[in-house]
Amino acid sequence: MCRRNLWRRKVADSSGAELTGARLLAGALALRRCLRRHVLAPDEEYVGILLPPSLGSVLANAALAIDRRIAVNLNYTLPADVLNACIGQCGIRHVLTSPRLAERFPLRLDAETVHVEDLRDRLTWRDKLAAAAQAWLLPAAILERRLGLTRIQPDDLVTVMFTSGSTGQPKGVMLSHLNVGSNLDAFGEVLQLGRRDVLLGVLPMFHSFGYATTLWTALTIDARAAYHYTPLDARQIGRLCRRYGSTILVAAPTFLRGYLRRCEPEDFRSLEVVVAGAEKLPPALADAFQQRFGVRPIEGYGATELSPVVAVNAPPGRDPGGHNLREGSVGRPLAGVAIRVVDPQTRQDVPAGADGLLLVKGPNVMQGYLGRADLTAEVLRDGWYSTGDVAAIDRDGFLWITGRLSRFSKIGGEMVPHVRLEELLHEIIGPDAEGPRAAVVAVHDEKKGERLVVLHCGLPLLPEVICRQLIEKGLPPLWVPSPDSFRQVAAIPLLGSGKLDLAGLQALARAEFPGPG
Repeated sequence: MCRRNLWRRKVADSSGAELTGARLLAGALALRRCLRRHVLAPDEEYVGILLPPSLGSVLANAALAIDRRIAVNLNYTLPADVLNACIGQCGIRHVLTSPRLAERFPLRLDAETVHVEDLRDRLTWRDKLAAAAQAWLLPAAILERRLGLTRIQPDDLVTVMFTSGSTGQPKGVMLSHLNVGSNLDAFGEVLQLGRRDVLLGVLPMFHSFGYATTLWTALTIDARAAYHYTPLDARQIGRLCRRYGSTILVAAPTFLRGYLRRCEPEDFRSLEVVVAGAEKLPPALADAFQQRFGVRPIEGYGATELSPVVAVNAPPGRDPGGHNLREGSVGRPLAGVAIRVVDPQTRQDVPAGADGLLLVKGPNVMQGYLGRADLTAEVLRDGWYSTGDVAAIDRDGFLWITGRLSRFSKIGGEMVPHVRLEELLHEIIGPDAEGPRAAVVAVHDEKKGERLVVLHCGLPLLPEVICRQLIEKGLPPLWVPSPDSFRQVAAIPLLGSGKLDLAGLQALARAEFPGPG
């Protein structure tokens, strides 16, 4: 792909740096040579990367891939002890990072850190000449053989990605070349990605959507990409989008709220496709985004274990008939991906439209959890991956996500979905541009077993009024928290991916509503 784009800008970032296809390939080859000579041992299989979305991150991932090593993009927002647990699981000896990130996130790592910027000074003229000759002159087939790329098998690992840790300690998800490659092909087919497209890369590379859709899409098809180091810097992202005419944005609804508040309509004028994932897309947010920027966000669904995309709605502008778009759903499954909704206990298929546990099968299903055959066996049976999500499939094949099994409470014999309660709460109290204003958590209750509580960042109405309005909206009284179950907190904890930090929420709830003993 770099050869097809020798003179054409392929990637850029908000620092103003740009690389054509030729400079991207030469840079990756030169970095590979430098790493082999000065940093990495021949038997060093897993290499950590601690870099934000940028050209440095692109080059590091590309260099490791063509050296047939396994890149592990680490989550720099995690505490040092959790991060070191990830490093220990992979046996990582070196972590590629930058001085700027090290200043912002001062972490003591159980591995040697290597600043990518410092490696430039260690490149010799021979390195540069050899990389340029390989990038410009050596026939691609010969270059592939010399790099050993022809020996890569489909099931060989290309990366280990750690789960978000929203419900506990992160797990190392082993993804192969086939996993990621097949998913990119199918995702690009739905979005009809082509030469004129420019992806706006704001999701971190430790996020599965960021890694697959904004890194490897740009490296494997003609589309280009422009990167910014954080999805939270709305104004800079707006300027980046305007400068490079970005057409595709993939982000969590939490980040879209910030863009809605801080970006000008001209900033996103070039956008044609906005895909929202990681959490439910509220219709009010989609309406407001469309009204301000002229493009309506669509929903998709995925998981780290699934490389990551399972289903996505087709963008209106790229599906003129509207046959593959249904608002409120997360779309139809990608080509080659099979889905089932089953009873969580019996594993029998449920009727169309009925809720059940979502199972996924296809070439995008992970190889397993690194070093955890026990956890792998819990979620993989006969090739079907158990997502832990509650969903329904309608008669036309569209997938509807109801919530997570872990986000249901059994009260009075009924399963109460936290997500549905949160949606109605936000309808009553209104959304916030910075993120969710309230979250529902279950705590232990001596009489009922579980009790629903609401953590919030301030309410415009009294809890008694909110409870009454929830019932007026049709919520069963059994599902409605009592007025004394509302508690104000400084902030609703979020992960770096934009998802709710469920473990953090649970800890907050236990502190606010301590149980016996």
